[in-house]
Amino acid sequence: MMAAIDIFGVFVNIVAPLLVTAVFLLYLIARIRNKNKQSGLRLPPGSFGWPILGETLEFLQSGWDGEPGRFLKQRMEKHQNPPVFKTSLTGEPMAVLSGPAAHKFLFGNENKLVQVWWPPSAKKLLGNGLSNSVGEEAKHTRKMLSYFLTPDALMRLYIKTVDQVTQHHIAIHWQGKEEVKTFPVIKLYTFELACRLFMSLEDPRHIEKLAALFNVFLKGVISIPLNFPGTRFYRAIRATGAVRKELMVILKDRRLALEQKTASPSQDLLSHLLVSPDDNGKFMSESEIINNILLLLFAGHDTSSVAITLVMKVLGELPQVYQKVLREQTEIASSKGAEGFLQWEDIQKMKYSWDVVCEVMRLWPPIMGAFREALVDINYAGYDIPKGWKLYWTPASTHTDPSFFRDAMNFDPSRFEGAGPTPFSYVPFGGGPRMCLGKEYARVEILVFLHNVVNKFRWNLLVPDEKIIYDPMPTPVEGLPICLHPHNP
Repeated sequence: MMAAIDIFGVFVNIVAPLLVTAVFLLYLIARIRNKNKQSGLRLPPGSFGWPILGETLEFLQSGWDGEPGRFLKQRMEKHQNPPVFKTSLTGEPMAVLSGPAAHKFLFGNENKLVQVWWPPSAKKLLGNGLSNSVGEEAKHTRKMLSYFLTPDALMRLYIKTVDQVTQHHIAIHWQGKEEVKTFPVIKLYTFELACRLFMSLEDPRHIEKLAALFNVFLKGVISIPLNFPGTRFYRAIRATGAVRKELMVILKDRRLALEQKTASPSQDLLSHLLVSPDDNGKFMSESEIINNILLLLFAGHDTSSVAITLVMKVLGELPQVYQKVLREQTEIASSKGAEGFLQWEDIQKMKYSWDVVCEVMRLWPPIMGAFREALVDINYAGYDIPKGWKLYWTPASTHTDPSFFRDAMNFDPSRFEGAGPTPFSYVPFGGGPRMCLGKEYARVEILVFLHNVVNKFRWNLLVPDEKIIYDPMPTPVEGLPICLHPHNP
């Protein structure tokens, strides 16, 4: 025991300071070399902040404070609103681009001047799959996954199932309740729906177990990657490992069921990925299949959850908007009859309801932003962005900019009528080759839920001025508790 204490004392008093000093010296050497290399360049204005950490803490803090646009706004104002500024996030020199021109530039130069990049925490947790693939590999993977996420697939395979799962969820978790904490219940709904559609998983206990682990994983995706007890990243690493083990069991059971012909090759995404090669005749490895399903659960579950939750918030706050949504959805329901399920053409009729959803995502984008990496030296707006630098764009740069949205903080769904907003000013799903793969899936999921919930209830908010923070996605700090009022039969 004494020997162990002595070794620990040596580490704390001698080894640890030496390691910190060595890391700091290496950082300074790299920075000096980089500065010398870039001395002839016209870099964007800005600051790299603290050694190693850069301005990461300020960046994260703006989201935790419920002001995701603050980090960008403060730096742009400090430097007289340049189209790009420099900073350092997650240990990387980074150019932050803003405005429709920036969005157009990044989306239009995917795999030419820039490629997708994720912070170290996300790379480690998501593993090899579509999230980290580029070029032809990304194109093949995206095509494989899109087989079950296109409008055609949703039309052929999913609409009725989505409606059935939604009705069952509302019957179990909403009907007969006076109060509901909206956010956690909707997170369970979107996770249950994804498990059902992607893997045909129906056991509620199994789904709840996976959902609990998945929520720990989500907290670590955008975090400081310190892997020791007590940190978010440490907990996320362990939760993700447990999720992967569960998914591997499901995958192996499905492979056996396919061999025994007790499962269908086309019943869900998991079966499709197991039996279908890409255009080059190559099959995905089991680990790639698991990583891609993990990515789709991440992308299609949490973003939809926050969008639905914040739609519920707005409809609870604005009775006139609720009444117009209810009128539209009641007309659709009356045309279906008592036992009729929604069809693709019904989704197309939900024009005002989708305008409401779009306005919600304008004010509270489901993601704070996304990252790219410079493949070559780039000159943008007269500034040099060296090869290897990371680039960051955020919807917050335009979604509430009065230059593109009059009375930008006012809730107005009519902005999306006709031609809609200025091109590249409204980008909740990104754009270009990396546009959100599940955009149509999210639209169906959100609108089917909205159809069912407004036709059964009205509600009022129990915490009217509840704060919304970004952690990393917009989250009501109290979970958006509401009081339900069923419609008279």
